[in-house]
Amino acid sequence: MPELLEVETYRAAADAVVGRRITTVHAPDAWYLKGGVDPPTLAAALVGHRVEATRRIGKLLLLDTDGPVLGLRFGMTGRLVVDGAAPIERLEYSSGRDLPEWHRFALGFEPEGSLLIADPRRLGSVELDPDEDHLGVDAAGLDAVTLGEVLGASATAVKARLMDQQKIAGLGNLLTDEILWRAGIDPARPARDLDAGEVEVLAEAIHATLVDLGERGGSHTGDLGPHRRPGGLCPLDGEPLVRRTIGGRTTWSCPEHQR
Repeated sequence: MPELLEVETYRAAADAVVGRRITTVHAPDAWYLKGGVDPPTLAAALVGHRVEATRRIGKLLLLDTDGPVLGLRFGMTGRLVVDGAAPIERLEYSSGRDLPEWHRFALGFEPEGSLLIADPRRLGSVELDPDEDHLGVDAAGLDAVTLGEVLGASATAVKARLMDQQKIAGLGNLLTDEILWRAGIDPARPARDLDAGEVEVLAEAIHATLVDLGERGGSHTGDLGPHRRPGGLCPLDGEPLVRRTIGGRTTWSCPEHQR
């Protein structure tokens, strides 16, 4: 599923359209458009404008034009295709097929080329001038001081707090389980229970995990990932992993070293 690392891969691919002028907007699925905009309004707002830059905040990909900002979200199964090539051919929990009816949104450019979102489950979205202030600090730039402020006095489970996009933007289920496993922290612990040393360890684990898995190829390449299944054993100490639901998400952790 697209988490921070995957969306950063999409952002890098989208750099190819910087400098191009938008000539067409294809939005066959009106439900995919958010913020009260409909397909004709979206087309009128974008056609004729040039893409000036790409940015990413958490899981949100932003295309800055010389007019409005276009925000692209990918949900669990959204893939970006630029000029006919997909930087990620298949997502962990999605289909390997590519059906035309899954093409939710596309831009055409002058002098050539296209940018397309294919999303089987329709969990992504497209929005004009999205509210960027609604998102928390990007996880890639998180330090221990800011992390401590985010965890604060919250009684919420630390995993749920890390995945709250209004607090920290970019961490999804796979990354969060991997980070907490590496940090040795029980995902169900109240965020406020972590002491200063544990917050420092957690901040370091976030940074190291993003760098490590980014180099490996994505959120699905963690050491814990292959063992997140019934009967799975902790790859660190061999203990049977525990499966729980935390913050509404399936969670795997080791009862031995995650405290």
